Amino acid sequence: MQHRRTKVASAVAAACAIGVGAVAVADNGRRSDREALTGFEEVPAVSTPGVGEFRTSINRAGDQVRYKLSFSGLESAVTQAHIHFENETNNGPVIVFLCSNLTGPPPGTQACPAAGGTIRGTITADDVGGGGASQGLAAGEIKEFTRAIRAGATYVNVHSVGRPGGEIRAQLGDDRDHDHDHDDD
Repeated sequence: MQHRRTKVASAVAAACAIGVGAVAVADNGRRSDREALTGFEEVPAVSTPGVGEFRTSINRAGDQVRYKLSFSGLESAVTQAHIHFENETNNGPVIVFLCSNLTGPPPGTQACPAAGGTIRGTITADDVGGGGASQGLAAGEIKEFTRAIRAGATYVNVHSVGRPGGEIRAQLGDDRDHDHDHDDD
């Protein structure tokens, strides 16, 4: 009986390994992640009914990031959303503008859905700002930016009128809560 359990366990482990390999091949080298945004990840933490989801797909070359940001339930109108360069315990400089309803964002920045919704886009070298230059991440350094995402050294957050410092946030590349989602929405 023990021998049979061992054989079954080995077969299950082999099937899982094959499945993981198939997903990696089907993904064509893209790295895709899904992160949940909450107020509890803000620094300092915020209690809010607001929630969100941020999905990324980095191409094999590391020079493009496709994204989809969805959010709802924020306590006041959304003003802007960004990707920042910093670890999860600190606030850091803005590297990429995702959307803004304020004056003065970089040209081409889309408007945020003020009451919640979804935005999509593709980040290229032209979108990487110089806010992180003092930390070694200069404007236009898309490959360094994608390395920072993969290393868990960036976060996305959504700012609102009532929470100008940020109402919901998620650390990118942080293995605590992401699913390896391999579809490219």
